[in-house]
Amino acid sequence: MILKVQEEAAQWYKNELELEDNDSLRFFVRYGGVGGLQPGMSLGVRPDSPAEPIAEDQQQGIRFYVEQEDAWYFDHYNVTVKYDPDTQEPDFDYYESENES
Repeated sequence: MILKVQEEAAQWYKNELELEDNDSLRFFVRYGGVGGLQPGMSLGVRPDSPAEPIAEDQQQGIRFYVEQEDAWYFDHYNVTVKYDPDTQEPDFDYYESENES
């Protein structure tokens, strides 16, 4: 799995969550929400410290990551976190992994 966070989205999280350089932000699976990859589920975010990350990206001084326990949610998909200027919020783009075994 590949996690990519674009700079504009990273800056949005940094501003909205008042994150400091060297902070970490976890993307985790939560029940409910809109626009998720798996029916009835979506991604949540929270400042946290990585334990067993399966994917991570560093932008704007922040470490963004997904833990091993949430790998099932992505099921052969990668994700790019982009900033949507229309909604003025981050948006998740999922795309199939090319090199899954």
